[in-house]
Amino acid sequence: MKLFMRKRSARNAGPRLNQWKGARASQAADQRQQARREKLLSRGRRALRIGQWIIGLAALTWGLAFVTREMGPVLQEWLEIQSVEVEGIHHVTKPEVEELLALKPGMGLHQVSVTFLAERVRTHSWIKDAAVERRLPHVLHVTILERTPSAILRTGVDHWLSDEDGHLLAKLGSQDDPTLPLLVGLESKALLLGDPLARHAVQSGVVLAKLIANTIEGRVEVDLANPANVVASTDGVRFQFGNDSLVGQWERFQKVKPSFRAVAFDGRKREASEIDLRYDNRVIVRERG
Repeated sequence: MKLFMRKRSARNAGPRLNQWKGARASQAADQRQQARREKLLSRGRRALRIGQWIIGLAALTWGLAFVTREMGPVLQEWLEIQSVEVEGIHHVTKPEVEELLALKPGMGLHQVSVTFLAERVRTHSWIKDAAVERRLPHVLHVTILERTPSAILRTGVDHWLSDEDGHLLAKLGSQDDPTLPLLVGLESKALLLGDPLARHAVQSGVVLAKLIANTIEGRVEVDLANPANVVASTDGVRFQFGNDSLVGQWERFQKVKPSFRAVAFDGRKREASEIDLRYDNRVIVRERG
């Protein structure tokens, strides 16, 4: 018995139908349109904020200008500098400080730069540092740190007063001050021009003079003409120093000093003794009398 299978009729080939395609495309288009709207709104809000800031700044500027114009005379009267206080002066006078400040009549505290004024005050040869501050409502206060005289510098027949940093404070002419160590062998012109080598020489001379004065009584004189052979003398004793550290050479002498005869440093009237420290690890003593 033959079985006959009925063939199913084949469907016509064609594109596959998707019933969600149209809905999804419409939804995506809506989302893109919504994103564009939000972007435009964001730009609008940003532009509005910027505009508000510009208007606010313009209004503030106008307001400040108006207040300044209207309140300027009142503010000037409230803050007018009526007195100058100066603290810490001994050699410098108050009129000298006021001349350096060069304040104009009627100037207010709000119109001055305290940093600039302090720099002007520091130009005085005796003034090492200065600070200027406003003290409401009418006072300008100046605090001065003066330089300390530490040595007499002799150049030719002239004597100059110097501090420990090599700043010349005053020209004394033929006048001298025996209470201070005497430095010779340097030119005042180099120090007045701020030559660093000359100032360093003065600094070394002052330090050396203090060290010697702590050991031997009498005024110390230091010859700084030759940096490789600094010569110091006091109370009949003459010291010669070489290129090495002056402090180090003096410490070498201090170590061996107890072994010397005390009569060489007892201050009695006798011909000079000479201590030569120019050679490494040696202290050479030449005694006469």
